[in-house]
Amino acid sequence: MKTLIIYTHPNHKSLNYAFLQEVIKGCEENPYIKEIQVVDLYAEKFNPLLEFNEHKRRRDMYRDPQLEKYREQITWADKIVFVYPIWWGRPPAMLMGYIDQLFAANFAYRDKKGLFPDGLLAGKSVVCVSTMKGPTKYPLLWLNNAHKILMRKAVFNFVGIKKVKFFEFGNMESLKGGHTKKLEKVYQYFKKVVY
Repeated sequence: MKTLIIYTHPNHKSLNYAFLQEVIKGCEENPYIKEIQVVDLYAEKFNPLLEFNEHKRRRDMYRDPQLEKYREQITWADKIVFVYPIWWGRPPAMLMGYIDQLFAANFAYRDKKGLFPDGLLAGKSVVCVSTMKGPTKYPLLWLNNAHKILMRKAVFNFVGIKKVKFFEFGNMESLKGGHTKKLEKVYQYFKKVVY
């Protein structure tokens, strides 16, 4: 299994970075995971801004040469892991800009007759590891699970990815947030996951 890890946080001293390290450590110890690639969107200075004009059209995003490396990584991967904070009830704008550009028509999906497109990333699986300041149940009780619905249905299912797992950790700015236990949970998952 080839695993692509997409890290989206500007601080390498953050708890999100600690989660990234546990994901990597677990993957490296998993006999089913043969190769790992890590993309650090902030460190790479990924440009999340969409730009469309007479020279750069939305319908051509799937062949934008500036995004070729990222398309090759997604094509290569069997499993895609996203590590990010939840800010304002959703992933950071940096990550959404990555998704806006990479999950483009004729690469991630193809329009067809009917309500839903052909998902061209079918067969891959996704894991989202996310943290937030508020309580773990906050997105469910206050936001009607908006984060999970956005990521699972509006993004991943749309492009054909049906197997999606979430680690959504709350109370992460509290000294009683159980950081060590949560880091261990992520490590153990990636150490043992088969697909």
